[in-house]
Amino acid sequence: MKELVVIERPNSSFGEEIKKTRTNLMFSNLDDDMKVIMITSSIPGEGKSFISANLAGAFAQADEKVLLVDCDLRKGRLKKIFNIPPEVKGLSDLLINKNWKHEYKSFINKTEVKDLDVVISGSYPPNPSELLSSNRFEELLGELRNDYKIIILDCPPIVGLNDAFVVAKKSDRCVLVANCQRASMEVLEKSKAELDKMDVKLAGIILNETEEQTDKYYYYGHYYRDE
Repeated sequence: MKELVVIERPNSSFGEEIKKTRTNLMFSNLDDDMKVIMITSSIPGEGKSFISANLAGAFAQADEKVLLVDCDLRKGRLKKIFNIPPEVKGLSDLLINKNWKHEYKSFINKTEVKDLDVVISGSYPPNPSELLSSNRFEELLGELRNDYKIIILDCPPIVGLNDAFVVAKKSDRCVLVANCQRASMEVLEKSKAELDKMDVKLAGIILNETEEQTDKYYYYGHYYRDE
């Protein structure tokens, strides 16, 4: 699990920064019941899955019982990050399972990290948005809220897809990952405006691959390339 920097190298600059992000999110939860955090980006390749996995690891290090769910039913990466065999079923398979209430726990994968479990994306469905907008997915999150302290949803990018907005309605907070080498400021502003328009509670923007500070957006810190 070389991409889990916060676990493999917890005292690295990245490890310290991602733990600061965790702390900021925990303090933002003092007056609200925040359990479900969605992570998204404007376009593909900005490092959202890398950030999702490391943020989940950081929460687990704080002795929180954490579930990381790959909601990117088109190009999910968590199975690769956690070295989960390709034959293992995931979220899409669970959401078409009529007996999901009795079987959903069998779709949850334990990881090598204490207190961190993962649900991968599963088989590639023809209708990702419909599955994510279904009552079944909302009911599933209701069950998982009872089982875990923190649930992190790794969601598809915003531009060109409806999936992230569908999941946003079912989440308590949203964190937007922005890779300054890939997405333009115009694209980032458009993504933020779309989230604001839908009344999404934006907890912050993580700036990925940048050396320069900016005060244009509220953010938690500087992060490094997903390699």
